[in-house]
Amino acid sequence: MDLYKKRAITTLLDNLVEIDGIEWIRLHYTYPGNFPYELIETMAKYDKVCNYLDMPLQHANDDILKRMKRYSTKKDALDIIDKARKLIPDIALRTTFIVGFPGETDENFEELMNFIQDMKFDRVGVFQYSHEEDTAAYDYEDDVPEEVKDYRAKMLMELQREISFKKNEKKIGKSFDVIIDSYDGEYYVGRTQYDSPEVDNEVLFTSESSLNIGQIVKVNINDVEDFDLYGEAES
Repeated sequence: MDLYKKRAITTLLDNLVEIDGIEWIRLHYTYPGNFPYELIETMAKYDKVCNYLDMPLQHANDDILKRMKRYSTKKDALDIIDKARKLIPDIALRTTFIVGFPGETDENFEELMNFIQDMKFDRVGVFQYSHEEDTAAYDYEDDVPEEVKDYRAKMLMELQREISFKKNEKKIGKSFDVIIDSYDGEYYVGRTQYDSPEVDNEVLFTSESSLNIGQIVKVNINDVEDFDLYGEAES
């Protein structure tokens, strides 16, 4: 919602793609509540808009989502994901979850894990709930022990590690456009359009020629880890 109380994200994208020099436009914090479905259609229309959608879902249990005041349901998330993957088959979906929210039971957490297993998100971040003043949940009892929060966070990320590795394995032998972020003396370090800086996969690659930070180059992938890709720049 813009300052003038209109939803104009698609109009903004229509104008941004016309600007020379802008190559990649990445969308973050596209909350599922009242999601504008026309946004996915606009993303599919423009090459400059990265096939990447960051949508903070926070949980998969409707009762917890309601108590979080997220104004969305699991069905909302499923509908958005389904449309995004139909219109943009190679879209990378990033999301974040909170574990240990007040009242989260073992069954609630199992529902979240099953949701992640079924959806197979490309990127996942996890946060352990912390009790802070001036938040919607401050009046709730922080009743999930810290060791349980820690265990659930580790379990969730271990599941995502397995999903990420299997997805990365399928990229071996393929080539991707990579934007260069840095050079560490051995590898150039960059990202594909499917990765946001600092939080997602990195591509570490070599090149026979000298390259510049910010340059976009084609890289052939020849090896992978859980969250990183390795390759060589095309000559």
